[in-house]
Amino acid sequence: MNLKKEFNPSVFYTTVICLSVLLLLALVFKESFLAVAKSAQIFITETFSWFYILSAAIILLACIFLMFSRYGDIKLGPDHAKPSYKNGSWFAMLFAAGMGIGLMFFGVSEPLMHYITPPSAEPETIEAAKKAITITFFHWGLNAWAIYGIIAIILAFFAYRHNLPLTLRSAFYPIVGDKIYGRFGDMIDVFAAVATLCGVATSLGYGVLQINAGFSYLFGITMTTGMQISIIAIITVFVTLSATSGVDKGIKILSNTNMILAVLLVLFILVLGNTTYLFKSILENTGNYITSFIGDNLNLYAYDKQKDSWLGGWTVFYWAWWLSWSPFVGMFIARISRGRTIREFVVGVLFVPTGFTFIWMTVFGNSAFDLVIGQNFTALVDAVNKDASLALFVFLEKFPLSSVLSGIAIFMIALFFITSADSAAMVIDMLCSNGKDDTPKWQKLFWCVTIGLVAAILLYAGGLDALQTIAILSAFPFTIALMGCMYGLFKALRIDSEKKQTQSVRNLPLNIGSSKRWQDRLKDIIDTPDKDDALEFLEDTIKPAFNEIVDEFKKNSLEAKIVEDKAKSKIHILVGLGDEASFIYGIKLLSSTSPDYADGDNYYRADVYLAEGGQGYDILGWSKPAVINDIIEQYRKHMHFLHRTR
Repeated sequence: MNLKKEFNPSVFYTTVICLSVLLLLALVFKESFLAVAKSAQIFITETFSWFYILSAAIILLACIFLMFSRYGDIKLGPDHAKPSYKNGSWFAMLFAAGMGIGLMFFGVSEPLMHYITPPSAEPETIEAAKKAITITFFHWGLNAWAIYGIIAIILAFFAYRHNLPLTLRSAFYPIVGDKIYGRFGDMIDVFAAVATLCGVATSLGYGVLQINAGFSYLFGITMTTGMQISIIAIITVFVTLSATSGVDKGIKILSNTNMILAVLLVLFILVLGNTTYLFKSILENTGNYITSFIGDNLNLYAYDKQKDSWLGGWTVFYWAWWLSWSPFVGMFIARISRGRTIREFVVGVLFVPTGFTFIWMTVFGNSAFDLVIGQNFTALVDAVNKDASLALFVFLEKFPLSSVLSGIAIFMIALFFITSADSAAMVIDMLCSNGKDDTPKWQKLFWCVTIGLVAAILLYAGGLDALQTIAILSAFPFTIALMGCMYGLFKALRIDSEKKQTQSVRNLPLNIGSSKRWQDRLKDIIDTPDKDDALEFLEDTIKPAFNEIVDEFKKNSLEAKIVEDKAKSKIHILVGLGDEASFIYGIKLLSSTSPDYADGDNYYRADVYLAEGGQGYDILGWSKPAVINDIIEQYRKHMHFLHRTR
C-alpha cells in the first residue's frame, strides 16, 4: 500500500481543529487550564523522572551501538545513493533547526543560574562554577542530539530504504504494519503536527521577548506587547519568503549564514576575552563532562529528596523538551540526510554539533564566570536573576565593540528563529501531505502564517506557558511509543543486514560473463563502450534474457513481469512473492568518465540493481546465458535471505 496524494485532509483539518481547541483553552480558561497542565507536568516529572532519565540513556546507547555495529554500514537510502547535501551545509541546517536559538538564550544565563543555585555545591564558589558548566554540557550534549538522531534514523531508514512516507507514522510500521496508512497513521501525524506547532510557536513567542529585550537594552525601545507582535509579523514575512524558496535556497542559505555568524561571534569573544583561560577551560570542561558522564546519566538524587524539584525543573524538563521537539527536528534531519550511512549519520549528528555546543558554552559561560568572579561584575548576576533574556546583552557590554556584537547577536537570534519556523512549517506541511515536500505554495504559506499568528495571539493573551506545558506533556506518551519504535528499527535493521550479507558474494567474476573473444574484450577496455554499444546490449542481450527468465518464473506459478523506464534507461524484473519481499533484478545504463588510458570522454556501464539499490558491478558485454545465471544466483540469495529471516 502507498500514500501518493499530496494533501491529506484527515491530518490537515484535524490538526487545525485540535490546535484551535488548545488555543481556546489556553486563552479563555487561561489560569485554570495552566494550573491543570502544570499539575499534570509536576505529577509526571516527579513520578516518572526515572523513566525519562532511563529512556534518554537507552536512546544514547542505541545510537552509539549503531555507530559501532555492522548496522552502521547500511545507508539511509538505496545502496548507490549519495548524500543530498555537502557536509558543511548539512551540519549548518541540522544545527540551526536543532538548538541554535537555545544557545543564544542560554549560553550566558544557564551556567550562571547553576552557579547561583547549584544542585550539589556551595553557591557562587569555584566548585559551583565547575559544576555549572558540567551540568550545562550534560543538558546540551550527546543526550539531546541522540534523541533527535534516533527519530531521524528511524524515519530516514523506512522512508528512503523502504519507500514509506516521510512522516512520523512510518516509525510505527514495524509495530502496526499497514495500519500506518489508515486512521492510526493519521492520528500519529496529527499528534506530531500539533506538538511541532505548539513547540515552535511558544519558542517564537519567547524568542521575540529576547529580541525586544535586546532592542530595549541597546536602543531604549520600550518592551511592549505591540512591539513584540510587530517583530513576530516581520519574522513571519521572512519565514514565508524562505519557506516558499525551498530547502536548497531558503533554509540552506539561512543556516549557512547563521553558522558563519555563530563561528565569528565565538571567535570575537574568544579573542577579545581571556583567551588563555578559555582554552584551558574548554579542555577541563570536556574532561569533567567525560568523567561524570555515566553518573550524570543515571543520577536521580534518590538519596536526597530535596533535589527532586531541581531534577524536575532542569534535567527532566530538558529531556522532555528535547523529546517533545524530536518529531519536528527528527523529521527535518531525516529530510536532509538521504544517502548517508548510519555510521556517518550518527558521527555527524552526535559529535559535530555537540563539539560546537561545548565550545560555545565554554566561551560564553566561562567568560561570564571570569567577569563575575574575576572582575566582580555582579550586574550580570542581577540580570540573570531579573530577566534571563537580558543576560547576553549585559554580558556583551563588557567587550570592545559591544554595540556591534549585540547587533550581530540580535540578527542571529532573528535568523535562527526564521530558520526554525521555516523548518517547522515544512515539517508540518509534510505531515499533512503524506510526506511530500513538493506541495502547493498555499499549504506552506498557511503553516508559516499559522505559526506566527499562534505566537502573536498567545503573546498578546499571555497563554505561552500553557501551550509550552502541553508540548512538554506530549513527550511522555511519545517516549513510551518511541521505545517500541526503536525495537522495530533494530528488528528491521537485522533483516536488512542479513540480506546485505547474502548479497555480499558475487557469483560471477566480470571476465567469466562475456562471450567475446579475448581480443574483443581487450579492445573494449581500451576503447570503452559508448551509448550505442550500451543500447545495443540492452536490446540484444538483456531484454531477451529477461523475457526468457520471466516466462520460466511464470511456468513455476510465480507472478513475474518486466518493468521498463526508457527515459531513465532502466529495466527490471519484478517477481511477487505474496506477503514477503518481492525480488527485483534490474539493469540501469550509466554514463561514466573514461579512465586516462582509454579513448573518448565517457563510457557506458550496464549496472545491476536490486530492491536495495545499485550493486556496484557492470555486466555490459556479458552473454545472455551469463546474464540469466546472474539473475538466478541473485534470486537464490534473495530466497536464502527470506529463509534466514523467517
